[in-house]
Amino acid sequence: MHYFKTCPSNKFLVKGSVDGTSVRLGMDGLVLYEQSGYGRPEKDGLRLAPQEALYLAYRSKITIEGHDLESLLSYFSEQELFFRSFIVYRDLRERGYVVQTGPHDFRVFRRGQRPGVGTSQYMVRVLSERDLIDFEVLISEAAASINMRKQHVLAVVDDEGELTYYEIKLQPLQENQPQPTLEPVEGLLTGRSVLIPGGAGSVFEAAGYGKRFDDQRLMLSLVEAGYLQKRGILNVHHREQVLSADEYTSLFQADDAEATEKAAVYDQVRDLGYIPRTGYKFGHHFRVYVCGKSHSDLLIHAIARGTALPMSVISRSVRLAHSVKKKMLFGCVHTTGIQYIEFGRIKL
Repeated sequence: MHYFKTCPSNKFLVKGSVDGTSVRLGMDGLVLYEQSGYGRPEKDGLRLAPQEALYLAYRSKITIEGHDLESLLSYFSEQELFFRSFIVYRDLRERGYVVQTGPHDFRVFRRGQRPGVGTSQYMVRVLSERDLIDFEVLISEAAASINMRKQHVLAVVDDEGELTYYEIKLQPLQENQPQPTLEPVEGLLTGRSVLIPGGAGSVFEAAGYGKRFDDQRLMLSLVEAGYLQKRGILNVHHREQVLSADEYTSLFQADDAEATEKAAVYDQVRDLGYIPRTGYKFGHHFRVYVCGKSHSDLLIHAIARGTALPMSVISRSVRLAHSVKKKMLFGCVHTTGIQYIEFGRIKL
């Protein structure tokens, strides 16, 4: 049974042989490297990665001793995750890119360029829709790509073999605008909120804090109140006592399992002059306003160090963010501080 047909044969045909986990061509195969950037030249010919060899066989540019296309596919598919990486390799080649393996999964050259006469543009990591994204690994790989002045791309293969490409940016937040001067205020802890005085023209309301409870009071969220308390602006009263920062933090953490990372992200975003508000209706921790705009520009989800999320969850987040014209950032508490990772769908 033939599972797929090769493309029509053309004028160029080279014979090769399987050599362990790669394919070797003779000296006549060097033209494939020189013209189209396939393989790695060696002193006695050309060595092809499995994805390159299968693609060239599929395109009827080479024949492999002892193998037809199906048997070659079966042989290389014994390597874990080979087939999905081949799907990505074939897609990139069909889009007109020269592709080489490594240093992640693939190195992709700018259109019209190839090894020796051009520079690569993308570093591509191949994933499936069910893979877990380890954010520490992702940050490390994206940083390596950026240090090489390349764009870091995730190529995600779904269960039907469809591809989605995401560009990953390590997005430092720039200082936005100065924080307004706020006078100290007394607040009352009431369940999950802290009530503070705030009539018409309240400077707290103007600065983007709280939600109006009535015409004389504002209702602060726990994370807002914690920020103001840590900066000496708010005293939180509870059961006839003024809570210390540690006491308040303990109450906050008991009420919210994600309190630590949410507070870390909120505090930094506020210090930079942005206005973070709850992002619950978007399924994330914060929606963030920039430069006093009436519509939020960012969605940020705070995650603890060591967190791994399914790619399917991230995909939903990115799709929703794009649909409401916002950028999707994950704020990861990392060894170097909070690292903001932006996921954006791209068309190659």
